[in-house]
Amino acid sequence: MGVPEHPSPVTRREPELPQTYTLFTPGGAQCAKVCRDFVRGTLETLGLGHLGEVAALCTSELVTNVHRHARGDVHLRAAVAETHVRIAVYDGSDRLPAPRRALAGDDCGRGLFLVTALSDLCGVTPAGAGKGVWFQLNR
Repeated sequence: MGVPEHPSPVTRREPELPQTYTLFTPGGAQCAKVCRDFVRGTLETLGLGHLGEVAALCTSELVTNVHRHARGDVHLRAAVAETHVRIAVYDGSDRLPAPRRALAGDDCGRGLFLVTALSDLCGVTPAGAGKGVWFQLNR
């Protein structure tokens, strides 16, 4: 006589991908730090710490653009898929980001170039009354 098969009381499943993590924060001087820490901590927790510093830098650049140009609250979304991580920063402005060439003495104007250079893919997506500016890093 065999032992009847019963399902295990604890079933462990791998999480569905993509996993999405969201942060809403008021705009302001501390917003970039809050968003950097959120992205770095999320990736570290998921075992993707090797992407943390680049993701934090790119996030900081996008959030700083919201602070300087859109002047509103920030909605940050990190989507972790099997092959990549996509970080999107949403704001309420429909004004699209415009890369510009910074001069040697300028203290701004390099952020979008950094994001483009450091990420595997980046872009802008219309989102209701605003937009989402995003970048993607391959895992």
